Amino acid sequence: MMKPCIVVGITGGVAAFKSVQLVSDLVKMGYDVEVIMTKNACEFIQPLQFEALTSHTVMVDTFDKRFLRSTQHISIAKKASCFVVAPATANFIAKAAHGLTDDMLTTTFLACTCPKLIALAMNTNMLENPITQKNIELCSQAGMQIIDSDSGFLACGDVGKGKMASIETIKQAIEKVMHPDTSLKGKKVLITAGATQEAIDPVRFITNHSSGKMGCALAKCAKEMGAEVTLIAAHMDVKAPDVQVISVTSAKEMADAVKANYEDCDICIKAAAVSDYTCKEVSAQKIKKNDETLTLTLQKTEDILKWCGQHKQHQVLIGFAMETENLIENAKRKCIEKNCDFLAANSLVTPGAGFQKDTNVIALIEKDNVTQYELMSKEECAKIILNKAKEYLPC
Repeated sequence: MMKPCIVVGITGGVAAFKSVQLVSDLVKMGYDVEVIMTKNACEFIQPLQFEALTSHTVMVDTFDKRFLRSTQHISIAKKASCFVVAPATANFIAKAAHGLTDDMLTTTFLACTCPKLIALAMNTNMLENPITQKNIELCSQAGMQIIDSDSGFLACGDVGKGKMASIETIKQAIEKVMHPDTSLKGKKVLITAGATQEAIDPVRFITNHSSGKMGCALAKCAKEMGAEVTLIAAHMDVKAPDVQVISVTSAKEMADAVKANYEDCDICIKAAAVSDYTCKEVSAQKIKKNDETLTLTLQKTEDILKWCGQHKQHQVLIGFAMETENLIENAKRKCIEKNCDFLAANSLVTPGAGFQKDTNVIALIEKDNVTQYELMSKEECAKIILNKAKEYLPC
């Protein structure tokens, strides 16, 4: 039986030396690994190291006389089950985004139809340059999976984002491609995300600090697990994943959108931060700054989670609870009162948890059980929440 083939592309970045460990680990995991290097990569590390690990000749030159066929890039492209470029420099990303093929790596990469992963690695300023960001976006839109860089001390002496993700992170991304979890295939998942905005006048509004990161992580993860995902998104600081998105602004609009889509969903996750109060009267004109104080009369918005609990039939209902004190007690009470199957609860006072962050510290609150977790990424939290939701789906 032939082993699945992973093609590892290595570009001319300082992080190229780390790819030795990646290739070694992939071979140990049972994969057939082919390595393609750019000429600049060979300035950082020698092909011989990869040849010793893979028992394959490393490809660098498109017209290498050692190969019997001039179409070696096509044969490798057909062989590949997954193509990962680590490190991926700004130069490579620009070429990949625009389909430029001027060496063995870019030629083979363009010819591949298998899943493609790109592990970003470069100087912070290069990464944050609008042109690079646009090229990354184009790669993502073309179906390439971006493995984001870490922050830390860079080879140039700067401190910031641009450090290649850990080898473990890259391996996990490859494993997700090679062994996808499709356990939610055929299921419809409804997710709310972001911060609602309640108008005061045509200029001002009441809102909160939610970035939408947790809801987007849930939507992305659910889609990867095969679900049909609808994301009802209020204001977010992050781009929504490639799922069906219904954009709303106010709590009323979000309530209407949830009600319109609730009946058909199998899992409903209320991750949005919905305003509890809205202005009783919204001024048609901008309120002028005349007085020392301004009094607003607020009224309660509809409790969307409670409505979902009251109208629950076959749906698995999951709420979120964010507290600053008595987290478990308040979350337990909310879970029961809103008729949720379980809640994901976190505290704003816990380091690494809460608004705007890429990490979270959650506790899953069921009616008769509490499971607490350590600090992890919001995508890891999403996976835990969705796997718990599967336990409540009818067999």
